[in-house]
Amino acid sequence: MVSTTVEKAQGLVLWLDQIRLDDVPIVGGKNASLGEMIQQLTPKGINVPAGFATTAQAYRQFIQFNDLDDKLRSLFADLDVSNVQNLQQRGQAARSLMLHAPFPPALEVAIRDAYREMCNRYGAETDVAVRSSATAEDLPDASFAGQQETYLNVHSESEVIESCKKCFASLFTDRAISYRQTKGFDHFEVALSVCVQKMVRSDLATSGVMFSIDTETGFRNAVLVTAAYGLGENVVQGTVNPDEYRVFKPTLKTGHQPILSKRLGSKALRMVYNTGGTKLVKNLQVPRWEQKRFAISDFDVLQLARWACTIEDHYSELRGVYSPMDIEWAKDGQSGELFIVQARPETVQSQRQTNVLQTYHLDKPADAHVLTSGRAVGAMVGAGNACVILDVDDIDQFQPGKCSSPPKRTPTGNRL
Repeated sequence: MVSTTVEKAQGLVLWLDQIRLDDVPIVGGKNASLGEMIQQLTPKGINVPAGFATTAQAYRQFIQFNDLDDKLRSLFADLDVSNVQNLQQRGQAARSLMLHAPFPPALEVAIRDAYREMCNRYGAETDVAVRSSATAEDLPDASFAGQQETYLNVHSESEVIESCKKCFASLFTDRAISYRQTKGFDHFEVALSVCVQKMVRSDLATSGVMFSIDTETGFRNAVLVTAAYGLGENVVQGTVNPDEYRVFKPTLKTGHQPILSKRLGSKALRMVYNTGGTKLVKNLQVPRWEQKRFAISDFDVLQLARWACTIEDHYSELRGVYSPMDIEWAKDGQSGELFIVQARPETVQSQRQTNVLQTYHLDKPADAHVLTSGRAVGAMVGAGNACVILDVDDIDQFQPGKCSSPPKRTPTGNRL
């Protein structure tokens, strides 16, 4: 068992049950939170899948072993995130450098040994999720969620090694580069930790996201639970329209069953394991009869809501300030158990002024007509010129002052 912060920082791989929340500089926000929950909340009945994490030291050894620091700094010397073409070129070049660089032998051995230990525990070629966790991530005032890559249904040692390499490279996705630049984070001070975690077979059941605060109003006494079929990436990425459930926290804590509202989502896609193909997962259409029923039972909704309250209370006490949480959950279709697979601070409603009420109204011209409709994300109104991109070759049009009209070319097959 690793016992000191110095020993942790010098190691290449740590088991999640060795990690606490204050280890963010060593394993990033996502992995530090997973370790915190495994250590502190598993005894309270919250299930979190086991696994291990590579450390920031492992990432820095990878950079040093391949002499990548100077190459990356040179590449980013003339970075202009307001120029989409410039951003794309720099991001692609950075990821290519990373993907074509070998792991230091000691790091590869450490990852292989840890994965073999998981196979000894769960069976040969255990299926795992390989997730990225940056050392500037999941902070109370900044959310880097979804900016680095996740790989699901990874099975063999070689696949784990390949997926870890891809996670390292995903520190330089275009979105991550732009966000760090905008938020003032130094690209070369941030390190990438990788989590290798036992898969929850939600491809055979359901998964979703929940918040210990109402994400539309900021109401503190409600838990919002969302649910859809299959693996959770569809909900996290906004690919599907999930079911929604609201639970009243004060009454829940007194032992009652206060589900305030239920909204049926379309849940049109189900992400499942792919067998026999080059991709590890795939999306299937959900039959209409399944779309028209709720994905989880009231019992599961209430259990998840209780866990959300427990997680919020723990992190609020730990930080010494009210900390509403953004939590990912999954249900295992083989065991029927619920699991928490991630918890991070909620960074939208928790940051707004609670003594100010804002409402928005759109004054629609008499000759206006509806172009599209759907569920709103939030309750604000925006106005401005639309930038219509008909071909990827015209992506440089997506800049301030260049969006007054579409390019005068005949579109080809490459459409956005």
